[in-house]
Amino acid sequence: MNIFDYLRLAWDQLKRRIVVTALCTMGIAIGSASIIVALSFGESINHYSRVQMSQFMKTDEITIHSGNPPSSTSSRDPNETKAYEITKSKIDIMRTFPNVKAIATYQTLNSMQFEVDHKSGYINNLFATELDTLSDFGFEFQQGGPTDQENTIILSYGATMGLFDEQLSRSNQQAYRNDSDYDGGSAARNIQTRLIAYPLYQKQVILKPNLYGPSGITSTNIQFPLRVIGILKKPEGMSDQNASNMKTAFISPSLGKKLQEAITNAANASANGSNQEQQPVPEFNEVKIKVTDSTHVKNIEDGVKKLKLSSQTNLHYEEQMQGQLVILRFIFGGVGLFILFVASISIIVAMTMSTHQRRRQIGIMKVLGANLSQIRNMFIAESAMLGLLGGACGILLSYWVIWGINLAVIQFSPSQSGSDLEILFISTWILPVGLFFAVMTGVLSGIYPAIKASRTDALTAIKRD
Repeated sequence: MNIFDYLRLAWDQLKRRIVVTALCTMGIAIGSASIIVALSFGESINHYSRVQMSQFMKTDEITIHSGNPPSSTSSRDPNETKAYEITKSKIDIMRTFPNVKAIATYQTLNSMQFEVDHKSGYINNLFATELDTLSDFGFEFQQGGPTDQENTIILSYGATMGLFDEQLSRSNQQAYRNDSDYDGGSAARNIQTRLIAYPLYQKQVILKPNLYGPSGITSTNIQFPLRVIGILKKPEGMSDQNASNMKTAFISPSLGKKLQEAITNAANASANGSNQEQQPVPEFNEVKIKVTDSTHVKNIEDGVKKLKLSSQTNLHYEEQMQGQLVILRFIFGGVGLFILFVASISIIVAMTMSTHQRRRQIGIMKVLGANLSQIRNMFIAESAMLGLLGGACGILLSYWVIWGINLAVIQFSPSQSGSDLEILFISTWILPVGLFFAVMTGVLSGIYPAIKASRTDALTAIKRD
């Protein structure tokens, strides 16, 4: 007998016992679907966590600073310490590293104020960087985008919120003095005012730096008229309250150098130190690298260290998350294996009952010349086909379960524009794994009934029946 003969006999037996076949197939289908869904949960959570960590914790970014010279290096020799500084030649070398998506220099400036349309606002963090790299580093534009124009600025969504209106402030103070005009709802309206975004796109703002000294913050007469060429999108899933606290802005490196020089000159003038030798203003104080995937961060870090530079990443957070996901996958996989174990018991019972019911058939086959291996193979092929049917039904069932979970999440979660609505998904490598466990469950469950059937005495079985 060849393999096709075994499969034909197995299929005929399964069709004759349609109820038992359906029950066994259902048990295996539930077990294999549980394994597929469990693995899909782990894979989806892993993918979702990596996306979220890349978005918020920037695990695919590397921040580079000047290196730390060894303690034996003489501080009086500038040539020895210069080897540990960030230079343009080192940046060019880092651009040649494999799996580097983008590189940008950053100069962080102090917080500043700006005025527009008789309103005033402030910026917590002002960064001088190459504006055309913002999209590569994950920033999305709500309006506009980077251009080659000079004296321009890009604002975050939070920087456009809560602009201070002096005329409105005077009216609120008058309301405080006059109790009849003031009610408790005014305070709530003031809070809501801070969450209103003012249209600043393509408007000219006057940037006013502040000086930070021992006596505190002092204002200056420095004014930089800048054109707003872009407004960044509010980060996905972030509330307006949190977004209003993220007041950042971006300018070009050349403008940042001019601004830094003006602040330095103003600081020297206020300290009566105009006769002192002025130190050159650095163009940047750090470099950021965007990697194509967080798995390549370690290799690029090793290359950065060879250039005698220090690096900083958030990769250890992802490693901790991976360790927790491994435990979660074991838990989900264990549940699926337990269900398959329960399904295998039903197959053993069904196949054992089939062996008892088919004793006469087995006896006749032995009389006609069938050997023990042929009888065992016939029962194992039958149980394997049961596992194959259950695995195929389990794949369909797992897709229905995943579809139902995604539908429920979309239905009961707040809608977010631009977000990926598919929360859970089934990777292609999971399907053969689920099918393999289903077939193996059928084969292993059929071994005992197959051995018992092969040991049936032919003459006793024919006489008894």
